[in-house]
Amino acid sequence: MKPIDPVTLVVVQNGLQQVASEMDLTFERAAFSPVISEGFDRSDGIYSKDNGEVIAQGELGLPIFVGVMQFTTRAVIEHVKERGADSLKPGDIFIINDPYAGGTHLMDVKMVKPFFYRGRLWAYLSNTGHWPDTGGSVPGGFSSRATEVQQEGLRLPPVKLFREGVMDDDILSIILANIRVPDERIGDIKAQVAALTVGEKRLTPLIDRYGEETVTACVKELRDRSEHMMRAHIAKIPDGTYTGKAALDSDGIGPDPLTIRLKLEKEGTDLHFDFSESSPPCRGPLNSVIATTKAAVYLAIKHIFPDVPINAGCFEPLHIADPHNTFLYARYPRPVSGCAAEVSARIAESVFTTLSAAIPDDLFAAPAGTSGNLSLGGYDPLKERHYIMYVFSGGGYGGHLEDDGLTNGCSTIGISKPQPTEVLEQHYPLLFEQYALREQSGGAGKTRGGFGVDYRIRIRRGEGLMSFLMDHGRVGPPGLFGGRDGATNEVIVEQGGRTYTSPHWSKDEDIRVTSGALIIVRTPGGGGYGDPLERDPALVRRDVARGYFTAEDAERDYGVVLRGAPLAVDANATARARAARRATR
Repeated sequence: MKPIDPVTLVVVQNGLQQVASEMDLTFERAAFSPVISEGFDRSDGIYSKDNGEVIAQGELGLPIFVGVMQFTTRAVIEHVKERGADSLKPGDIFIINDPYAGGTHLMDVKMVKPFFYRGRLWAYLSNTGHWPDTGGSVPGGFSSRATEVQQEGLRLPPVKLFREGVMDDDILSIILANIRVPDERIGDIKAQVAALTVGEKRLTPLIDRYGEETVTACVKELRDRSEHMMRAHIAKIPDGTYTGKAALDSDGIGPDPLTIRLKLEKEGTDLHFDFSESSPPCRGPLNSVIATTKAAVYLAIKHIFPDVPINAGCFEPLHIADPHNTFLYARYPRPVSGCAAEVSARIAESVFTTLSAAIPDDLFAAPAGTSGNLSLGGYDPLKERHYIMYVFSGGGYGGHLEDDGLTNGCSTIGISKPQPTEVLEQHYPLLFEQYALREQSGGAGKTRGGFGVDYRIRIRRGEGLMSFLMDHGRVGPPGLFGGRDGATNEVIVEQGGRTYTSPHWSKDEDIRVTSGALIIVRTPGGGGYGDPLERDPALVRRDVARGYFTAEDAERDYGVVLRGAPLAVDANATARARAARRATR
């Protein structure tokens, strides 16, 4: 075959990307659950028929799913091999959410469809959607006290939901009989299937136009180029061994924190990750399956080197040893509901912290690092129906060399956005009394951390059970190079004249809330970057003028003295204050 010309390569690359992105949009627009249709907690992609490696992913898909869905698709491939290749037919669709078979937590339900071109298997089309509920002991699935996976919900190994284009009603009946609010799940299932169908319809004409041989060659060339780009970035990191760590508040049952300890060896153009000194497996739901652990490393490196195109090639230089006998290598029946949304963010944080010593100009202080998972399940007496609401929220990103951190950014693991409060109020019996920037939450630094959010939900009618599984409630996101930590996560429930906070800071379940109860959530701010005493006083004055923090905060944290009305920087007093603070260090 003659060499691929650059124009054809780029056109095919964009074509594959467009197929996956159209799958994303179809899934999003057809889904019933606001967490998918409004929050974008889903992903779609094209995967290798041989080993499940990612060929292309929709640009609107969650980064954590890039790596995870490779392992999920691979689990389906192994399942097919066990039963013989003849068992796979056009129109088959597998459904799977088994965390130990290349998954995350049970709420992330995957579907995998073999794609046949001219009668031959060419690839797999796979997607993931976060279902607001898959059964289990608490509405929403985020049980903070689960001690085995059965308490977290219905676990599905790879099974055919569709056989040659026909839905298996028996399988569907089993699923719907084990989850709350089944009518809503039917809508999400149909949306998920529609996305795969669109992918099939778009991929076929792309291959028709350029030819199977050309498209296959382009896939290989794109993989090789991504690998070369990633290796070029890694080559700039000084050779050596680096160490770092990150910690979770607790496992939701015991009071002790869980620690992630990373030893990273850089040699040539390869990175070797060793998490073997991390905390042992825990009783609570903060264990991480190996697919999620590896995917968290992948997304962390992509955060640092975002220009490398996403496909299996960009992960080739990353070597992650299986961390046996730690909470980062969960085996059945360890509970895992917190792995995708919380543990993965801490793994990424440990990678950022570790590499900051090697490439400080490319790194940033810690982001909020929590998805802010909050679930509320109950009965709406006005609409005479049961409901389950699942929300996540943004937080501050860490400061970096060039600028302050992003305010109200999405979780480290995704590109999801908070669902509009107006949509949630239409679906559920509640009222958002406030959804605001959380002032004073960003860590002080030469460049400060971004701010979290402060929102308040009032229960309007009926009663429900509330659960939440978050993090950074014990210690805020750490600053870098002398920067201060961001504010910690806070969850407060006020009802009947009483105020309740969890003994586990950021994790609790089965909190009964009734009409009139107020739920208050304050998410973390990002860590500060660099010495706060080196921050431009004009920027400090600007932040005070905007109400981000007070003049007293400015003097205490930055040594900047503001006087008058309107406030102005007192240069002499500021110089004296900063000199005094440096002298006492």
